[in-house]
Amino acid sequence: MSSQRSPVPGTLIVATTLLSLCALLPVAADAAPTGLPSEIPDAFTQRTGSFDYTLRDEMIPMRDGVRLHTVIIIPKGATHAPMLLTRTPYGADIHNATAHIAALLGNDDAASDLVIHDGYIRVYQDIRGKHGSQGDYVMNRPLKGPLNPTDVDPSTDAWDTIDWLVKNVPESNGKVGILGISYDGFTSLMALVHPHPALKAAIPINAMVDGWMGDDWFHRGAFRLDSFTYFQEQEAARDDGPLWWSDHYDDYSAWLEGSAGSIARAHGLEQVGFAVKVMQHPAYDAFWQDQALDRILAQQPLTVPTMLVHSLWDQEDIYGNMAVYKAIKAAQPQNPDLFLVMGPWFHHQERLDGSAIGPIRFGSDTARYFRDHLLKPFFDHYLKDDAPPLDVAQVTAFETGTDRWERLATWPSGCESGCTVQPHKLYLQPSGRLGFTPAANPASGPAAESYVSHPAKPVPYLPRPIHIGGDGETTWQTWLVQDQRSVASRPDVLSFESPALTRPLKLSGAPVANLIASTTGTDGDFIVKLIDVYPDEEGREPAMGGYQLMVSVDILRGRYRNSYEKPEAVPAGRPQQYRFPLPNVNHVFLPGHHLMVQVQSSLFPVYDRNPQTFVPNIFFARPGDYVKATISVFDSGRNSSYVELPVVESRDPLQP
Repeated sequence: MSSQRSPVPGTLIVATTLLSLCALLPVAADAAPTGLPSEIPDAFTQRTGSFDYTLRDEMIPMRDGVRLHTVIIIPKGATHAPMLLTRTPYGADIHNATAHIAALLGNDDAASDLVIHDGYIRVYQDIRGKHGSQGDYVMNRPLKGPLNPTDVDPSTDAWDTIDWLVKNVPESNGKVGILGISYDGFTSLMALVHPHPALKAAIPINAMVDGWMGDDWFHRGAFRLDSFTYFQEQEAARDDGPLWWSDHYDDYSAWLEGSAGSIARAHGLEQVGFAVKVMQHPAYDAFWQDQALDRILAQQPLTVPTMLVHSLWDQEDIYGNMAVYKAIKAAQPQNPDLFLVMGPWFHHQERLDGSAIGPIRFGSDTARYFRDHLLKPFFDHYLKDDAPPLDVAQVTAFETGTDRWERLATWPSGCESGCTVQPHKLYLQPSGRLGFTPAANPASGPAAESYVSHPAKPVPYLPRPIHIGGDGETTWQTWLVQDQRSVASRPDVLSFESPALTRPLKLSGAPVANLIASTTGTDGDFIVKLIDVYPDEEGREPAMGGYQLMVSVDILRGRYRNSYEKPEAVPAGRPQQYRFPLPNVNHVFLPGHHLMVQVQSSLFPVYDRNPQTFVPNIFFARPGDYVKATISVFDSGRNSSYVELPVVESRDPLQP
């Protein structure tokens, strides 16, 4: 009997089959495999059937043939839906990969709730020359005219975009609203110039309006240094440009190393078109005047219902929307299409939590109130087919100090009914006092308070080190409410303080600084701060005891004291008038609080250093031009300096 086992049934058949298959394969004794097939399909179709929206990516043609990249978000099942358009240089692409609109939009959009809950169609567009759009980019591209010889501008691009949308989005009702913050607020305002008939409502928020007078680039001639970092980010590349480099953590030290122009050149900014234009136009010449949107919009009827939204502590664009409101009201005082909202926010806080700004708490989410009770009813009324009635006042203003919303007929009107706003002069007085009557000339001694302004040691706007990159962004957002005790004791800052108030003092409008001052230099800057000084002891919030809250602050470059367009040297040693408005306030100084006015000659590095020697162009001042100067601010007799306050009462509030 054999010791070998019989094969398992079927084994011989399988082996024979494998041998037969192998015989069919090409065999080369020394050949290597030719490669593996790609695992990437020629085209991948994503399955989005469970999504609660559809997303369209379009290239919309403009009248000159340039196509603008546009993202359209349509809620599933939408019919006869209004459209909300934002035109932006910051990128229209939606980067969240999600099945739900709520996660797609997040909290980056002030109108997200309208899309999530009310079925609005949301449209984002890259402006001409940025990100996915074709064409050439020009910062705040001017309208057709002396500054723009082409046939296209932000107004025509908005018109062409809206025209395409109403003809090519069948889920819409043919009504379009436009909104945006900051630069996107600028593009929203530009859409109001010769608007498309389908544009039915606009909400420009914290809009860029006049880059020289008081928005991003300058404040009355004083250049805002961080503008250079923005120019590089926006114009060094079609997408986001390279980050601004620094070999200092402390921004104060970094910007102290030369004139603004020399630092720009050290970073290569002479390659960036708008940076060059800015340095070539340091005064308020035709380059700035011809593109000031408040002037432009005042020259034509406002036909689109528009809600201008202003932040009372806007660290970037505190001038623009208030200037637009003032200009349109002056030209069209009874226009029912003009609305104004003033809230207690920093720049773009309207889309975030508005319960507080820095340590200042309001007792409610003021930004949520704006979105729910002002933005939504406004758009619903003008854009929905079944338009609900609109119960929004022409002016809705948050009253800081008392922390309440007011419904007003116009601005400034002081209160909801039965009061007026009257100018009261708050005089600077000797020994650091404030009062509503001027001090007599002193029997002996100077009629002025003096300090030495040193360009090598400018007054910081925040406690050092100052670093607004990364996590430091929050300090930039809230610097306008920074406790001013951090600089009050500096010898180059003058502080004037009133007695404690015995009853509330309400201000509504723009305070006006009126300094009479001399300098040993031939140029100089003047910063005036209006401050609410809290009582030394605050029962509910002990840490706020003695807090010095800036209610309003601004700057005037001395060379522009007589003309913004034609700078003049300051005559050394001779008193001059420096008169300029501060940003609007709607504030109540409560009993027990004090008013304070601070005067100084630098606020660094928000603003570039004035060399205090008159030179043709401060951007190119040489090291030897920067000199110390003694500043004297007059506070007695006929030369008394004062701040004109828009007071909502007639009696002297410092008297019992």
